[in-house]
Amino acid sequence: MEQALSYAGVVTFAMAGALAGVRKRFDIAGVVILAVVTAVGGGSVRDVVVGIIPPTALTDEALLWLPVATGLVVFATHHRLPTGRLLYVADTLSLGLFAALGAQRGVEVGFGLLGTVFVGAVSGIGGGIIRDVLSGVVPGVMYRSGDFYATAAAAGAACVFLLAPFSLPLALVVGAVVAAGLRAGSRLAGLHLPVPREPQ
Repeated sequence: MEQALSYAGVVTFAMAGALAGVRKRFDIAGVVILAVVTAVGGGSVRDVVVGIIPPTALTDEALLWLPVATGLVVFATHHRLPTGRLLYVADTLSLGLFAALGAQRGVEVGFGLLGTVFVGAVSGIGGGIIRDVLSGVVPGVMYRSGDFYATAAAAGAACVFLLAPFSLPLALVVGAVVAAGLRAGSRLAGLHLPVPREPQ
């Protein structure tokens, strides 16, 4: 189950990265590169944090071939895709999957609640941060006042930590659903985090 979720997360994150490259009018190499680094970036940071060196993406070839293939498919078919909406959906699903998988790694190495939440959040948002930086924009995690992102990833990771002692497969599913659902729900409900007041 873990491997299936990991591959699903890689594909959806790769799609989000490739779509971001298409919106920026990158060439085919740029779109594929953005797909790959978005797909494996957060997971690689997660692996280093929990002591898995080299990162899994470099020892499991499928984790590199999948985003390459996804990037090529998106590049070839992007004119038929609802780019903006699909980017949001792919990014949201990826956030949930990687937050849950990252938290699982934290539980497996014996991290406490905060450590598990940290590694889960980093896993969930890391790829998106790298994608935004390479796309030349301020990472969305820094200003998503009307769209929970890191907060959603942290909540999903916390669920994994709390439920793992009872059933790890259930914890992964619940964590992924909570993270993705909280992000999507925050937008639908118009929820937002506090922002600084305008200077007087």
